Amino acid sequence: NAEWALTTQLEMIARQFDEMEDPYLRERKADLEQVVERMLRVMRGVASPVVATPPGRNDTLFDATVDVPLVLVAHDLSPADMLQFKQSVFAGFVTDGGGKNSHTAIVARSMDIPAVVGARSASHLISQDDWVVIDGDAGVLIVDPSPILLAEYGFKQRQGEVERERLARLKHTPAVTLDGQKIELLANIEQPEDAVAALKAGAVGVGLFRTEFLFMGRNGKLPDEEEQFQAYKRAVEGMQGLPVTIRTVDVGADKPLDRTPVRSGEDHLNPALGLRAIRWSLADPAMFLAQLRAILRASAFGPINLLIPMLAHASEIRQTLALVNKARAQLDARTQLHGIVRLGAMIEVPAAALTIPLFLRHFDFLSIGTNDLIQYTLAIDRADEAVSHLYDPVHPAVLQLLASTIAQARAQGKGVSVCGEMAGDVGMTRLLLGLGLRSFSMHPSQILAVKQQILRCDTTKLATWAQTVLTAEDPAALMAD
Repeated sequence: NAEWALTTQLEMIARQFDEMEDPYLRERKADLEQVVERMLRVMRGVASPVVATPPGRNDTLFDATVDVPLVLVAHDLSPADMLQFKQSVFAGFVTDGGGKNSHTAIVARSMDIPAVVGARSASHLISQDDWVVIDGDAGVLIVDPSPILLAEYGFKQRQGEVERERLARLKHTPAVTLDGQKIELLANIEQPEDAVAALKAGAVGVGLFRTEFLFMGRNGKLPDEEEQFQAYKRAVEGMQGLPVTIRTVDVGADKPLDRTPVRSGEDHLNPALGLRAIRWSLADPAMFLAQLRAILRASAFGPINLLIPMLAHASEIRQTLALVNKARAQLDARTQLHGIVRLGAMIEVPAAALTIPLFLRHFDFLSIGTNDLIQYTLAIDRADEAVSHLYDPVHPAVLQLLASTIAQARAQGKGVSVCGEMAGDVGMTRLLLGLGLRSFSMHPSQILAVKQQILRCDTTKLATWAQTVLTAEDPAALMAD
């Protein structure tokens, strides 16, 4: 039957993956297995994954709507899987692979999903029906916790709820420091519908709309111009007149597309250094122009900032600006309504951070993507748990690039923000303020906690302290003071 044919073919292809030398590609076998499992469930007419009996139940199967917290333990999950997690029955997840700064982990935090990644052999060691505690804040997974530990974590959960209720009172409080500096708090979103959460958290706009999630999980059929236009229009209208910064598609590395063909000899390449982000867009001008036209059309319905990821070369800047102008001309030729957008560049490659004057000549604003800037500066794959301990946001080299970018942009009167994980880390708020940052973009769930920190800060005093941190041999030691 069809199920037998599917599983037989999976076994054949799985053996081919097992024989691959490159560990990254070898692990992609898990993606294939996930697809086949989903297909088999559909063939059997099972709407959701079959789950075993929870403790205290005698049924072989049970209704997934019952009030039992379920946790997904898997070898790996892709960022595209996160799109379905909102509608799933799972309260959290654990994966063997990945780092805390991988895109899957980042999206999990943005969706406020408890998760522990890089747990090595968790999927082999944890059995069905095991009770587990996922401490996403500490990155700790506890299997078969004692009654005392369960009680302790129950207390922590209640404390967290009380803290969230207390922070909620700050929603309508302006983000102004003790010395009167107004700070802009923006939201990072993955879907147009996330605008609701951004407004609820008190964001004054969207600082990063990750459009790649519109392109993922589509079995090779990319969204056309009209579908993209409708999505961007919903995001703009959802923000009720507040500005929306839309980043052009950023795929590659830990955000692959199933449409992307495997090139000859590609099995030994590092995807983080390959055809990704703006490089991928420039390699497919028709796809890029369709996205640009959709964004320009949506700008007629509200303020939009157009953000370009991973620029590093003057030639890339020239090509990108030429295509933006071509997209405008195409819309004019079609007599199609479109608005005016502000153009911005992401600073996430050291080469870009070291040539800021070039970017300031061509763009209206800069947005610092600290996740990739740290990764590329320190030569660390942020999705690799084996080197995740070396991922250091306060490494002197990273801080120098960050400080220089902020200072040069402000000196030219150009807007500059941080849209990476660093912006939502309350432990970094004081330093970023001291370095002169006045615009932060983060997951909506982090906005109120960062605002609370801002309300307690005096940027005049922090500026002197920040310079001390910049010149320190061990900045982390001063940050802990």
